[in-house]
Amino acid sequence: MAGGAARNDQRRLAEISELAGDRALLGRSSTAERVADILRDRITEGYFPPGVRLSEESIGGALGVSRNTLREAFRLLTHERLLVHELNRGVFVRLVTVEDLDDIYRVRMLVECAAVRDLGEPPYDVAALDAAVAAGEHAFKERAWREVGTANLRFHQALVALAGSPRTDELMRGVLAELRLVFHVMDDPRRFHAPYLTRNRQIVETLQAGDTAEAERLLKCYLEDSRAQLSGAYAQRIAAG
Repeated sequence: MAGGAARNDQRRLAEISELAGDRALLGRSSTAERVADILRDRITEGYFPPGVRLSEESIGGALGVSRNTLREAFRLLTHERLLVHELNRGVFVRLVTVEDLDDIYRVRMLVECAAVRDLGEPPYDVAALDAAVAAGEHAFKERAWREVGTANLRFHQALVALAGSPRTDELMRGVLAELRLVFHVMDDPRRFHAPYLTRNRQIVETLQAGDTAEAERLLKCYLEDSRAQLSGAYAQRIAAG
């Protein structure tokens, strides 16, 4: 147990050190909003799993920002339900509940299906979708499961981006970051992600053919199946105590 905890601590320190590479993204106009963007992206990419405490000293040092700026970024992400502040303990990545899961998929069903339904006349620019699918397929071959999950989320972000709505894009960034916290409940990421790689490719090909009705049908079934899988995993986790 002690060895495993030590390895987890070492891995966490290595992942936080990678934030130093994000410092350049802040530029001269370092803001809490931009820091929040970086941390949200890192959550979406699976770097910070649920329940992990976020160290002000480590993250602030890696990004080169003040404690006040970082605390404001934490406050913004707490408002987005990605983080939680515990009195006298610090800030932690939030543990998503079953109720959260249901609501996340309710939003996804409304937004993603509507984005596909209202695309208008073909052809559609599916380059970003295709790139996300290709990235997922490559990561799968490399057995890089975290990257497979990230590519899947990028696929859905690109799908919604077809609507051309900055507000919807912003909404989905938060929703998909929450969804990433749900992914951590799956004990076998290969078994979970593999079928959706194929289904992502099928949706891209259907949109390339200009058939939005079929693409929406495929997406609706996809989301229903994904929700059922994750709900089942949550039920097992709760039953196991």
